[in-house]
Amino acid sequence: MIRDTSGQDAVIAAVPVWRQKKLVVGIVLALVLLIACFFLFRAFANGSKSINASRIKIAQVTRGTLVRDVAVNGRMVAAISPTLYSTASSTVTLKVKAGDMVKKGDIVAELESPDLTNLLKREQANYDQLEAEVARQKILARKQKLIARRDADQAEIERITAARTFERFEKAGPSGVISKIDYMRAQDALKTAEIRAKHAEAATSLENEDVDLNLKTKSAQLEQQRLVRDDAKRKVEELRLKAPVDGMVGTLSVANRSVVAANTALMTLVDLSQLEVELEIPETYVADLGLGMTAEITINGVTTKGKLSALSPEVVKNQVLARVRFDGAQPSGLRQSQRVSARLLIEEKPNVLMLARGPFVESEGGRFVYVVDNNVATRRPFKLGATSISAVEIVEGLKVGDKVVVAGTDQFENAEKVSLNN
Repeated sequence: MIRDTSGQDAVIAAVPVWRQKKLVVGIVLALVLLIACFFLFRAFANGSKSINASRIKIAQVTRGTLVRDVAVNGRMVAAISPTLYSTASSTVTLKVKAGDMVKKGDIVAELESPDLTNLLKREQANYDQLEAEVARQKILARKQKLIARRDADQAEIERITAARTFERFEKAGPSGVISKIDYMRAQDALKTAEIRAKHAEAATSLENEDVDLNLKTKSAQLEQQRLVRDDAKRKVEELRLKAPVDGMVGTLSVANRSVVAANTALMTLVDLSQLEVELEIPETYVADLGLGMTAEITINGVTTKGKLSALSPEVVKNQVLARVRFDGAQPSGLRQSQRVSARLLIEEKPNVLMLARGPFVESEGGRFVYVVDNNVATRRPFKLGATSISAVEIVEGLKVGDKVVVAGTDQFENAEKVSLNN
């Protein structure tokens, strides 16, 4: 039997992995490579964007006076634009067409109202009747005064006669020519005549007052009727509608020879010599507005100035209507409802950091900007202040001389750094 070599074999212990130098070096190198790749990947991820500089707009931070303003649109409206209405139920005959120029006092329409015409005739007839009654009352007054005066004069004559009779009896009494009874009768007759004369004079005065009062009453009725007649005459005269201002016929609300009810709008006149600008202002700016504020109005490429004259208290569709009156002479060639653009000057802020306005104000809520240095745009937080049409105020985060991307940042996709190439 042949023996195996198991008795000659010896067990050799395996070398620990950490004692294998090549393996350890390889692992260390692999880790270093991974870390380097990681940082390179981050750097690549943060600065992988590369944008052509011609596709963006760069502006420099400066210091100066910021004029807060707001750009709005508006239209020309007439400061004086009266609307003519029918004064009664009538048939309308138009004397003008839309767009016709009229002068103040020109007849623009005539209304036919039989009811008002008949009313005027009735009131005129009543006036004539009362006028005749007043004239008759004046004659009666004079007649009654004459009768009263006649009675008073007659009573006075009787008094004088009685006084003379009594005077004769008084002289003849001591001589015994007349009896005592005749003397007393003459004395009583005198007193009676005096009383009658006194009462006749008083009755004449009262009669004069009575006839004067009756005449005054009739005269007052005549005056009242005159007012009623004049009112009816005014209504009939108003059937001929006259232009209240110099201007142009804007719109016609009814057709010619149509029957309308009372107080129906017939037409609108436009006074082109007194136009104003009606602006539509977003309600976010209303708190900063005030009457008398300066506005720059651009009409057909020409800029003129005006003053804010009125501000509506009502908000309609997130907008507030305001009126601007031209400061000085009104530009020529203006038309009703002509579209214009305006710039309201709200406030001036001197010695502030300024930057040209651009889309960067709206992007990311106006909290970040890209500052350019050595052809690399770096994302940086900043704080925005007051804004205007052309510039914005920088409160913090930037300094004078910084170059900022104001347009085109939508291509950066919020990258931390972006390379700019020419």
